[in-house]
Amino acid sequence: MESYGGAPVIGPHFSALANGSVTDKVTPDMAHLIHPYWNQFPAMDPMWNKILTTYMIMIGCISWCGNGVVIYIFSTTKSLRTPANLLVINLAISDFGMMVVNTPMMGINLYFQTWIWGPGGCDAYAALGSAFGCSSIWSMCMISLDRYNVIVLGMAGRPMTIKLALMKIAFIWAMGSIWTLSPIFGWSRYVPEGNLTSCGIDYLERNWNYRTYLIFYTIFVYYIPLFLICYSYWFIIAAVSAHEKAMREQAKKMNVKSLRSSEDAEKSAEGKLAKVALVTITLWFVAWTPYTIINMAGLFKFEGLTPLNTIWGACFAKSAACYNPIVYGISHPKYRIALKEKCPCCVFGKVDKDEGKGAGSDATSQATTNEAESKA
Repeated sequence: MESYGGAPVIGPHFSALANGSVTDKVTPDMAHLIHPYWNQFPAMDPMWNKILTTYMIMIGCISWCGNGVVIYIFSTTKSLRTPANLLVINLAISDFGMMVVNTPMMGINLYFQTWIWGPGGCDAYAALGSAFGCSSIWSMCMISLDRYNVIVLGMAGRPMTIKLALMKIAFIWAMGSIWTLSPIFGWSRYVPEGNLTSCGIDYLERNWNYRTYLIFYTIFVYYIPLFLICYSYWFIIAAVSAHEKAMREQAKKMNVKSLRSSEDAEKSAEGKLAKVALVTITLWFVAWTPYTIINMAGLFKFEGLTPLNTIWGACFAKSAACYNPIVYGISHPKYRIALKEKCPCCVFGKVDKDEGKGAGSDATSQATTNEAESKA
C-alpha cells in the first residue's frame, strides 16, 4: 500500500497504487501529497465525474456572465459609480476570478480523473481559490456593514467616501493574502482532496501545525464574517420595522391610509429588505457551511468523509459565485434600470423608471458622501 509505482497509461495517467482505489491514477509527483486516508476508497463511478464536470461548467458560465455584467454595469453607469458600490464591484471581481481560475483546471482534472497540474499547480489552484473566496466573504461583510451604517446609524454614521471604500478593499485583500500565503510558507499546506481532482487545505493531518491553521482560518474566514453579517442585518431589519411602524401610526393619526406617495402594497420597504437579508444569509450558509463541516470533520477525525461528499462540498461552495451578483446586483433598483437599458434580455419582471429614485441605502450613502466631500 505504501509503495508507489507503475507506468504511465495515457498522457498524465499513472498507476500509483494499482489496488482499485481512488488513488490509482495519482501521478508520481503528487503521491507524497496524498493522505493515506483516501487509499481505502474505491475509484468513483465515471458518471460522477461527468456530472461534476457539467455542474462546474454550468456554474462557471453563470458566474462569468453574471459577474461580468455586474462589473460592466456598475463601472459604466454614472449613477452607480458611488464609493459604496466599489464594494459590490470588488465582490463581483472576486467571484469572477474564482470561477475563471477554478472551473477550467478542475474540469480538465475531472476528465483525467486525477490531479494533473503537479504540486505547483495544486498550490496555485488552492491559493487563488482561497484568496478569491476570502475576498468574496469579506466583501459581503463590508457591504452589510455599509448598509448598517447608512440605515441604522444614518447621519450619525461615518459617510462612505472613495478613500474609505478603497481602505476597506485593501483590508479585504490583505485578509485574503494572509490566509492564502500561509500554507505556501509552511503553516499548513495545500493537498488534493476528495476524488483528488481538486486541491484545498490539508484537514486530515493530525499535526498541530495543520490543525491550528484550520482553526484560525475557520474563525477569520467563516465565523467572524458570518457574525458581522447577521449582526448588521438584525439591526437593519429592526430599524426598518420600527420606521414602518411609526409611519403606520402617523397615518392613523392623520386619518389616511398611507403616508407613501404611491401605494406599493405588494412589496413594502420592510418586506424587500427582510427578503434580501434572508436570502443573503441563507445562501451564504447553503454554499459555505457544507465545506466548513467537511473541514471540521477532518480536523476532529470524523470517519464519514468520502471522496464523493468532500468533492461535492468543495464544488458546492463555489456556487456562491453564481448567486452573489443576483442578490447584490439585481436587488439594486438603479442597477435594474441600467440593466434594462444596456442589456434588456437580462432583466426579469417589470422595471419602473421611478424605482431607483431615493433607492434606500445607496441614495443615502451618496448623499452623505457628497456632504462629506463638500466639507473637505
